[in-house]
Amino acid sequence: MTGRQPLPPDLFEEPFRFGDKWSALVIRCLEDGPRRFPELRVPLHRVTPVLARTLRGLERSGLVSRTAHADPASGVEYALTALGRSLLEPMKAV
Repeated sequence: MTGRQPLPPDLFEEPFRFGDKWSALVIRCLEDGPRRFPELRVPLHRVTPVLARTLRGLERSGLVSRTAHADPASGVEYALTALGRSLLEPMKAV
């Protein structure tokens, strides 16, 4: 037995965040530019709790940015960050 330290249990969580079904769908929906939450709900068939959770995770991972507008009618917009955009080509190859 070697004296190596065990790997942390969360070591592989973040690098594979975009690998789940919903994250990949959201990233593809944002490919053409920023969208508001209701605009994302339509192509994703209105799965609101899953969409909200996915957007929060992508934002925490630095793949999506969230912009709240002062006008309540405009709401909140989500857009891909540079890091999120960098995933588009590899995702298309899969």
